[in-house]
Amino acid sequence: MADELRRRITSGVLRPGQRMPTQAKLAVEFGVERGAVRQALRILQAERLLTNVSKGSPATVAYDPGRPPVGPAAPPQPAMVGLVPRVAAAFDASHVRIDALCLTAISLTLAMGEPLRQIHAGRLKPAKVDVRVLLPSRDIDLAFPTPVDDASAAGRLRRSWLAQRNAQGRVLRHNLLALRATHGIDVRVAFRALPFTPPVKLYLLNGTEALFAYYTLRRREQEIDHEHLELYDAEGTRSMLFAFERGTDPRETTFVEQSHLWFDALWETISSELTLMD
Repeated sequence: MADELRRRITSGVLRPGQRMPTQAKLAVEFGVERGAVRQALRILQAERLLTNVSKGSPATVAYDPGRPPVGPAAPPQPAMVGLVPRVAAAFDASHVRIDALCLTAISLTLAMGEPLRQIHAGRLKPAKVDVRVLLPSRDIDLAFPTPVDDASAAGRLRRSWLAQRNAQGRVLRHNLLALRATHGIDVRVAFRALPFTPPVKLYLLNGTEALFAYYTLRRREQEIDHEHLELYDAEGTRSMLFAFERGTDPRETTFVEQSHLWFDALWETISSELTLMD
């Protein structure tokens, strides 16, 4: 039964976002007990082909059936490869909760594009969306990006980073808050400022997934104010993203739980008000 349903999903007979037949109908079609139906659906959920598998409403075909699973067998992926499908899948929930700790929010803003398209197309409609973002404060000396040799360029480089941070934050906030007027979705977006440069990026999705990546510094050249500068920087969209899921095994569950505790502690203690102004 799982093999046949898997074939229907991967071949496109059952399309992303489509509701599966009820468990009762599947039991009749395959001539099996309801318990066998639930077991087959759980197998496909573990393979991330289905979402919302329960004893109540029918399961839903996941929006990206080809993406690799989370857990110990899942290989790390570049942030923009791994983040987009997971953020889109998070919007299957009625109450979407996303926490992010990052340097500029570029990856998160780009990743939001897919679920927003699905909402505008009528294929997704969460009732509530809560997003919290921790970004470095404008008042600190950033560890990176930083000039390789020309210390006099630090001010220009910092202004360039700040403009990028604020622009991405404003776009993210605008796109999400627009869902209130266009689709009647209850949306809350909040930003707070960190007193340090984060060496890692972290995304927490619906209390069940933690996506983690290191900011790996590289030497590169960038044009700022019509001048080419050599700097040390990390391209966050290319950082390798490791995925952890609650319930996969005790180690993964503990990582997700501790990541939430760490984020909440930063949010509630040493972070400060952040305004997206240059």
